[in-house]
Amino acid sequence: MERPEKLAPPLDAVSAGWISALTGTGPAREAGLVRLHGLLVRVAAGEVRRRDASSGIAGPELDDLAHQAAADAMLAIIAKLGTFRGESRFTTWAYRFVVLEVSSKLGRHYWRQHPAASLDAEDWDRLPDRFGLDPGEQAAQAEMITAIRHAVDQELTARQRQLFIAVVLNGVPLDAVVARTGMTRNSIYKAIFDARRKIRAFLVANGYLEHRKLGSP
Repeated sequence: MERPEKLAPPLDAVSAGWISALTGTGPAREAGLVRLHGLLVRVAAGEVRRRDASSGIAGPELDDLAHQAAADAMLAIIAKLGTFRGESRFTTWAYRFVVLEVSSKLGRHYWRQHPAASLDAEDWDRLPDRFGLDPGEQAAQAEMITAIRHAVDQELTARQRQLFIAVVLNGVPLDAVVARTGMTRNSIYKAIFDARRKIRAFLVANGYLEHRKLGSP
């Protein structure tokens, strides 16, 4: 016996208004498009500013990137209006498009600004600063660096190792890693979390670390 098709929930009034305007014709649709574009630009600009510590983008360049992200997101939203089923508010659904566009554009911007950068380049001299190791304890510091390198080489999968070195050790922005690998932010977060857990377990098991947690980048 075939299962009945799951019915979409009724749209809330605000979402219904958006859909009505954007699928209509004439001045009402034009007004809806203008309103949507303005909303997406504001969201994109806010998202870029939220990530500006790693992007280094400001001023006219920030505004330009925000407008580009909003324009591309708007095209995707209009093309996929028919897939909106009302599981969330229309604005929440639309925000996802512009956030993805911002991430993509920030990632591409990083690689244009750093063409020689690599996800696999290892700069272990950065480790003390990245992990908050005491520079006054040079012998202990060198021993800890060696131990962490052994853990990275021996305990991590190839993907975990690549992501740990890129994001944690070398400080490559997450958006740049997303752009280069095609992975989602959540999957990268999980891989790095698992890598940290494995490294810490190795350090504890070998007497290098007791209760102090591995520092955050």
